[in-house]
Amino acid sequence: MKSIAQIAAELQGYDPQALSAADVSRFLSQLVEPVQDVMELPLFEALGRVLAADVVSPFDVPPHDNSAMDGYAFAGAQLAAGTALTLKVVGTALAGKAWQGMVGAGECVKIMTGAIMPSGLDTVVPQEFVNVQADTVTLPAQLLQPGDNRRLRGEDLMQGRPALLKGELLTPARLGLAASLGLKTVRTWRPLRVAYFSTGDEILSLGEAPREGAVYDSNRYTVFGMLRRLGCEVIDMGVVRDDPALLEAAFTRAAAQADAIITSGGVSVGEADYTKAMMKKLGDVAFWKIAMRPGRPMAVGRISQAKSASSPMDSGESSSQNNSNPNGDGRFADGPPPGETAPSGVKGAARRRLGVGSVGAILFGLPGNPVAVMVTFLAFVRPALLQMMGSTAPAAPLLRARSLEPMRKKPGRTEYQRGWVSTTADGSLQVKTTGNQGSGVLSSMAQANGLIVLHHAQGSVKAGEEVDVMMFEGVL
Repeated sequence: MKSIAQIAAELQGYDPQALSAADVSRFLSQLVEPVQDVMELPLFEALGRVLAADVVSPFDVPPHDNSAMDGYAFAGAQLAAGTALTLKVVGTALAGKAWQGMVGAGECVKIMTGAIMPSGLDTVVPQEFVNVQADTVTLPAQLLQPGDNRRLRGEDLMQGRPALLKGELLTPARLGLAASLGLKTVRTWRPLRVAYFSTGDEILSLGEAPREGAVYDSNRYTVFGMLRRLGCEVIDMGVVRDDPALLEAAFTRAAAQADAIITSGGVSVGEADYTKAMMKKLGDVAFWKIAMRPGRPMAVGRISQAKSASSPMDSGESSSQNNSNPNGDGRFADGPPPGETAPSGVKGAARRRLGVGSVGAILFGLPGNPVAVMVTFLAFVRPALLQMMGSTAPAAPLLRARSLEPMRKKPGRTEYQRGWVSTTADGSLQVKTTGNQGSGVLSSMAQANGLIVLHHAQGSVKAGEEVDVMMFEGVL
């Protein structure tokens, strides 16, 4: 496992005070490591998990040559160029049961989609293309080639070969593929556990009375949503005040329970130093100024797990003995504030931390502004968490869309502008911004369906020029 200093030394041109977005991604890919614990899950519980081993096909799919159409099966060698073909129908082959008869020259079998091809037959003419007269059918000339409309044994999957690969995310299509092999369970990496909390005396939890200079905490809810969309087990630790003892307790407890810790606030220049000081005290942490907008400040590293820290499950205690919240949901150090309840699926301290040793947890210290939190999560944290989940899937490609308006930008930083992508009459994509692009304006993020990505070396954009877009579908 490399230290922050070792990773930095290997990154050419590394400057923590002016780090490009591309260098942030390269750094994080060296920092994080996949979980190692494997779970055997029923298919209905495996959606969104990452495969821990190849899924090998136990048989050929399809297991027999079969018909791709409702029609008539015959030996394709009887086809002659420029000549119609008349065949006598001698039987019917249904799906799910092999037809046992014999077919001679000049004969055919009526066949259903998916039915096993009778011996000696290799071609199917769709029923809508033939002229039926009593017990004969006539095929027009030049309609087919031998072998048409036949599915070959093993053309989808071959026995003994991987059908799904280790590191692939189990999508609905991949679940269906596993089920088509007769598999009841699959081996997956365990879900990633992520603890998160907001910092700052100015942050209000839901249920608290408004007060001058304070704002309600939106970041925990956007982070929670993005983590759940990713399939993580989330540990919501609430709002932690600017108090060294409370911050130390929160970081220590988070490192004892989670693979990763996400915080919002407390990493900008000029803010109270308690959060940054505690990160330095408890871990190996780098503080960055990223050449991006929004989301310039960010902290990353590892928070050490205290040697005395142990989960309640390991010590035989119940979660309620270690958390005054009577529901034992593990969300808050002192129970949820008035008016708040734990979201369904949040895991508490009683979850045993399989496979996470004394190295502690990966830290992602995000800015405090709501949009900056979401942008840095999407650009950097989400890909890193996917790598920790064991996923080997490449990043989703950026789409190209024509800008409906000019956008001012100076080269030297990456900008992420909230946008709405739509389709033009000719099928091409176009995009426009969703209004005020301030890092604290959450409404324009809620109105967007993607981020317009203006790259590091890119300058201003004229109306009509194409830009890259990162779509939100399935992420936000």
